[in-house]
Amino acid sequence: MLEEKIVELEKKIGYQFRDKFLLRQALTHSSYANEQKINKSGDYERLEFLGDAVLELISSDYIYRNHPEMSEGNMTKLRSSIVCEPALAFCAREIGVEQYILLGKGEEATGGRNRDSIISDVMEAIIGAIYLDSGIDETRAYIHRVILSDLESKQLFYDAKTILQEEIQKEGKGTLHYNLIREEGPEHDKTFVVDALLNDVKVGSGTGHSKKAAEQKAAYEALIHKAYIIAGREK
Repeated sequence: MLEEKIVELEKKIGYQFRDKFLLRQALTHSSYANEQKINKSGDYERLEFLGDAVLELISSDYIYRNHPEMSEGNMTKLRSSIVCEPALAFCAREIGVEQYILLGKGEEATGGRNRDSIISDVMEAIIGAIYLDSGIDETRAYIHRVILSDLESKQLFYDAKTILQEEIQKEGKGTLHYNLIREEGPEHDKTFVVDALLNDVKVGSGTGHSKKAAEQKAAYEALIHKAYIIAGREK
């Protein structure tokens, strides 16, 4: 069954491993390795370390070559938004990586499969695995395809709260705040629903496994539908 899952994920990420063990290792959380009494080197932590460095290099190269107008500070800011935990988790969920993570029973029961920290770590581990399996060129192609594609739209999502706040301040449209509407689910796997309010007018709504994630989605919705422009006129 695991072999079938490996092949299924390879199709989704658009890369076929010569050494299938590397992909399995990239998907193995330490909780699963401990339960199965797998040697410590069998989990994803070392691959994550390598993948993090490779991702930073390739994203830096991409920004340098494609944004000659940017200062060092702005390049650093853009790179940080690309490689941050929520951004990597967002990209991973677009291809369903979270479905394939091997978790221990305890970690599974406490909602680990939906946790951004784990999903983003696995994303970096997959990058490290591809690098070891094929080298820099295949890894660059993967990162460009999965993480750096449609970067303008992703950038809007990654930085939605900051962009929305800047737009509102620039136009002097009023006061923005976020209101927690409700919490759903068990304590270990909660879902939060948040509204973004401008001048007490709802401009967006978002749902996430943390308040921060829900606020980000609410801000993104406000930007996409430009609801904040209408609400700002009601100041």
